[in-house]
Amino acid sequence: MLYELRIYHVNPGKMQLLHERFRDHVTDLFLKHGMKITHYWEDINELNNRLYYVVEHANMESRNLNYERFRNDPEWLEVRRISELDGPFLKDQESIFMQNVAFSRTN
Repeated sequence: MLYELRIYHVNPGKMQLLHERFRDHVTDLFLKHGMKITHYWEDINELNNRLYYVVEHANMESRNLNYERFRNDPEWLEVRRISELDGPFLKDQESIFMQNVAFSRTN
């Protein structure tokens, strides 16, 4: 299993809107495209304005294919277009790829 930690650096005033977009649309769209989000976190220091979440993937190849399908999904394109009429939610995004180690309790 491949785990992708995604870190979103959110533009000021957009965090609640981003929460709503994930809650109302993105989580279901990810599932539709074979991606399971295991958990969401928000930076404890509100000044950092970061959202974190982990996505499970079978491997890097399936990750790339699933994201390709997601990014081209007409429903996603419309959700993003409408939700960002007043400007983009993110100023930057990072991905960190991880795998379990032999002594991990989740193996």
